[in-house]
Amino acid sequence: MEATGGYEKLAFGLLWAAGIPCAIVNPRSVRRFAEAMGWLEKTDRIDAGLIAWYAEVKRIAACPPPSEAQERLTALVGRLRQLTELKVMQLNQRRLQTDPTVLASIDAVIALVRGQIRQFEREIARLIAADKLWYRLDQTFRSIKGVADRTVARLMADLPEIGLISNKAIAKLVGLAPIAKDSGKLNGKRRVRGGRASVRSILFLIAEIVRRYDPDFAAFHRKLTQAGKAKKAVRIALARKLLVRLNAKARDARQQLALAA
Repeated sequence: MEATGGYEKLAFGLLWAAGIPCAIVNPRSVRRFAEAMGWLEKTDRIDAGLIAWYAEVKRIAACPPPSEAQERLTALVGRLRQLTELKVMQLNQRRLQTDPTVLASIDAVIALVRGQIRQFEREIARLIAADKLWYRLDQTFRSIKGVADRTVARLMADLPEIGLISNKAIAKLVGLAPIAKDSGKLNGKRRVRGGRASVRSILFLIAEIVRRYDPDFAAFHRKLTQAGKAKKAVRIALARKLLVRLNAKARDARQQLALAA
C-alpha cells in the first residue's frame, strides 16, 4: 500500500494482525512508475492495480510493522525534536523583544518547554536501558567521543536498520552516498540525494564534534581540506565516515549479543 501521511498505519497493522503480509511504498515512486507506463488516469481501481504492478516489478518484500517499543521510541524522539526546535525558536524571538509582557510570556513558554525536554529525555533513557539490544548499542556508540544520548536516540528511532545492512547500503539509505550521473564519455558531478534527513542532519553536527577528539577524523578532514575539496563535500564525507563507523560498531554489537544469547 502507499504511504498516506500516517493514515495507512491502522490498515497496515490490522493486515499483519490478520496474517496478511504487506509493505508500505512511496506514493511518489508509484506515481512516476505509472506515468512511465503511460497511465495518467487516477482512480482507486487503477491505483490499486498500479501499486500491485509496481510491487511486482520492484520486487517489494513484505515488511513487518515495528514493535511497540520501537513505535514508542520513534514517537518520543520525534516529539523531543519538536520541543527542541520550539525552544530554539522561542530563544530567537526573545532576542528581538523588549516589551516586559512579551518577554514574560516567552520566558514562561521556554521554562515549560525545557521541563518537557527533560521529561522526554528521561523517558527515552529509561526505554533504551530496558531493551538489551538498545542498551548494548547505546554503550557501543558512546565509545566514540562526541556521540551523546541525543545522537543515540535519533539513530535507534530513525535508523533501526543500523548494523543490519552494508556500509554502502546504509550510506545510500541516509542520503550520504554520492549518486552517479554519467552518460557516455560524460562524467557528471556526483551529488547526494534523498535519504533520511533527520539522521543526516545530526550526523553532520556530530561529525564536526567527533573530529575534534578523534585523530583519525581530524586527519581525514585535514586531508580533504588540503586537497581543495569544497566545505560541503568535506562535511558530507565526514558524516559518511561517522555513519560507516557507527554501522560497523552496531554490526559487531548485534553479533556479540546474538552469541551471548
